[in-house]
Amino acid sequence: MPPALSFIFSISSIRVDTKRLPPFAVAIFGLLVAGFGSATRAIAASPSFSHVFVVMEENRSYSDVVGSPLMPYFNMLINNYALATQYFANSHVSLPNYLWITSGSNDGVTTNTCSPVIGSDNAVQELNAAGVSWKVYEQSLPSAGYMGCTAGQYVKRHNPFAYYNVVVHSKAQKKHIVPLARLVTDIAKYNFARYNFIAPDLCHDMHSNPSCSNGCTDPSSSACWTAADNWLRSHVGPLLNTNMFQPGGSGLLIITFDESVGSDTANGGGQVAWVAVSPLAKPGYQSTNLYQHQSTLRLMLEGLGVTVLPNGAATAPDMSEFFN
Repeated sequence: MPPALSFIFSISSIRVDTKRLPPFAVAIFGLLVAGFGSATRAIAASPSFSHVFVVMEENRSYSDVVGSPLMPYFNMLINNYALATQYFANSHVSLPNYLWITSGSNDGVTTNTCSPVIGSDNAVQELNAAGVSWKVYEQSLPSAGYMGCTAGQYVKRHNPFAYYNVVVHSKAQKKHIVPLARLVTDIAKYNFARYNFIAPDLCHDMHSNPSCSNGCTDPSSSACWTAADNWLRSHVGPLLNTNMFQPGGSGLLIITFDESVGSDTANGGGQVAWVAVSPLAKPGYQSTNLYQHQSTLRLMLEGLGVTVLPNGAATAPDMSEFFN
């Protein structure tokens, strides 16, 4: 350990009987401890990531998917990487949670509405301000920059970026929202934005829809588990084969769920699964600390070097414990 760091840690462990010190000495000692304590915490800051990706699944409780034999690929990732065992969505229904994970707030939205244009601070504003590239991949999106409410198995409520005024009122910003098929091309060309948001459609995110051809026509159908796991294998698997996810790389992939089942209202939106996949993640690590979507936003932005965190992300618990 370098001398300076050794001094910091030795100071932080000093125990002094302040009853034997004059008042001015107690005050000075307090300032020293506070200062060195801050320095110690700074050393444990979140790691830096070359790229970050978040995949949002839908409407399942933690116990529905963690350990489920119907999702062998997902549980292989859990076993090999880092799992949050006390991660909770912020609310019911879907859209507010998608806003929380991209703006650190529900921005006053409490329903699955198509209409609002949101002007409060959000990930896009801060990524743009920091010069960090971003892209959104939406399955079944009919075309890049599409702003409609629905299209086949695509729904706008699973695309929070289509609500932010910085995107809605800019033709250039809309182009960052692309159909999921573009991910295949980007993987082949190793052409990635640094921040990436990925949303499967209703037939592959465990939500279900009566018109799904893969059998996920009802939320209770086991076909929804199989469809979601196969989707992860098909889309996450090739991504994890890229250099950023190999030893020595510094990519981060988060897989989580917008909300739990409707009957689970713990901490607002119920307990959901959250997995961090990265060469920097502690293999097999499981945390028992409580986190919510604003912490994921903080982790992703800080890991990309963004220093201004929107809304609740600024004070959310940091998730550095998951990484070496």
